[in-house]
Amino acid sequence: MPAAGEEIIRRMYEAPPEGFVAARSAAIAEAKQAGDKAAVKRLTALRKPTVAAWLVNLLALKRPELIDQLVELADALRSAQRTLQGGELRELSTQRRQIVSALVTEARKLAVAEDRGLAGKLPLGEVEATLTAALAEPEIAAQVRSGRLVRAATYAGFGEVPRPRLRLITGDEDAEPDESEPDGSTTDGVEPDGSTTDGEQQSARRRREIEERRRRLNRELTAAQAAEKRADEQLTKAESAERVAEHTVEDLDDELAELERRRTEAQAEVGRRKQARRAAERDAAAARRRVGDAEAALEDLAADAPQ
Repeated sequence: MPAAGEEIIRRMYEAPPEGFVAARSAAIAEAKQAGDKAAVKRLTALRKPTVAAWLVNLLALKRPELIDQLVELADALRSAQRTLQGGELRELSTQRRQIVSALVTEARKLAVAEDRGLAGKLPLGEVEATLTAALAEPEIAAQVRSGRLVRAATYAGFGEVPRPRLRLITGDEDAEPDESEPDGSTTDGVEPDGSTTDGEQQSARRRREIEERRRRLNRELTAAQAAEKRADEQLTKAESAERVAEHTVEDLDDELAELERRRTEAQAEVGRRKQARRAAERDAAAARRRVGDAEAALEDLAADAPQ
């Protein structure tokens, strides 16, 4: 798509969302007239952003250096979390709150500059949630950076979430060996006459129990990991299906808006046609009257003519 087309798309995502569908329709019509099928396909695929997404797009398109700072901070946060550097993490978390707050304030300023009527009704909470999500998820950060975001994003936690670790409890952790032995026994568990003690039998039994418990926990871990994998796959499919459904709804909303616009234009055209018909009826009636008058005059003239 030529640079001019890119500039058109940029303006569409910079402008308030209520004019998006009309601007897209006009751009599609222009591309069709120019015979640019690729541009028509690309423009048709564009989605109208929510107000919150538009605010984030304004930041990406008009203040990209601030979004770059956000992405750099996200990388630093993930690195600090992986290395568990507590002091650095606390400092970066403070920076996170500061930069997100500054970005939200800047988004509000940009929006008000576009339309002063929006000052008191902006979804700044959704903007903050989206920026926070961008700090935690590289994929969301990339979407934010593109300036083509179509809806706000959320994130339940922050940073990389470590997988839970199953701690294997061994017999050595449950009980310390009793250093005191019954009277007359030796410290190696063998009686003076060479026979094994009850303590040695208990120790052997305890080792078998620990080994069985280890095997059971390993089986439970394997099953849990398999269940986690299946759940992740189901979640991915569910999220994909949800996005498809949302896109379908958006497409239908856009189509309904376009049909409503065309319906309004058609109604206006019907009104104009009715007015034209009524004017034509008046002209036809006047013409018929003139014809009648002329015919009557001719008849009178013929009657008055000498024989």
